[in-house]
Amino acid sequence: MRYVRFRDPAGAVRRGTWTDADEIRFGGERYTPDEVDVLAPSEPSKLVCVGLNYAGHAEELGKEPPDRPRLFFKPPNTVSSHGATVTLPDDKDRIEYEAELAVVIGEQCRNVDESEAMEIVEGYTCMNDLSNRDDQHVEQNYVRGKGFDGAAPLGPVVVGPDAVPDDAFVRTRVNGERKQDGSLSELIFSVPELIAEITAYITLEAGDVVSTGTPKGVGPLADGDEIEVEIEGIGTLQHSVRIP
Repeated sequence: MRYVRFRDPAGAVRRGTWTDADEIRFGGERYTPDEVDVLAPSEPSKLVCVGLNYAGHAEELGKEPPDRPRLFFKPPNTVSSHGATVTLPDDKDRIEYEAELAVVIGEQCRNVDESEAMEIVEGYTCMNDLSNRDDQHVEQNYVRGKGFDGAAPLGPVVVGPDAVPDDAFVRTRVNGERKQDGSLSELIFSVPELIAEITAYITLEAGDVVSTGTPKGVGPLADGDEIEVEIEGIGTLQHSVRIP
């Protein structure tokens, strides 16, 4: 089942299903995706992200793979949705896409054992970890580099983890041209390992997001670009960007 948050034509926020027939259903009503506003699949209090979790991405950045997860935050203002147009910071030389598997947390949790980690997972969705490299490369906490408004497009749906193969592909297309083509089998730290490590330090709330890192192939974006992040078993997150 693919669950979707949306605003119906009357303005009410609903949680329905997105069918294989490309219909969104709730309470006996049926809508086409164009008839509603697709919303981000949750309203996280925080997004905990993982850097360099694919060896190929570490290599393309000239860095060694980490010996423990490298964690950073994206605040709630970064969340944007399927179909959104994200306004990028102006006067930057390089802002890049990063396709990522995002984990939506289902309940408040702390000190979760790795063997029990999947029990607190609501599901998986797609994320684009938009990254302002100009500032990321000169600051340690990534506030400007990762935390600008709209820098975490999420969606369009949440699916159960069982719907996503362990070797699912993770792809990015920019203006229809494939740029990233990785696999979840390449993750250095698995989803259970990440949840165990994060919750050893941080209480996660229902709706929070853990984003698991990006495969190799990251690259720059330009004004008007159309981006698609596709993960096997989930679907395709689509959004555009603009530079003021």
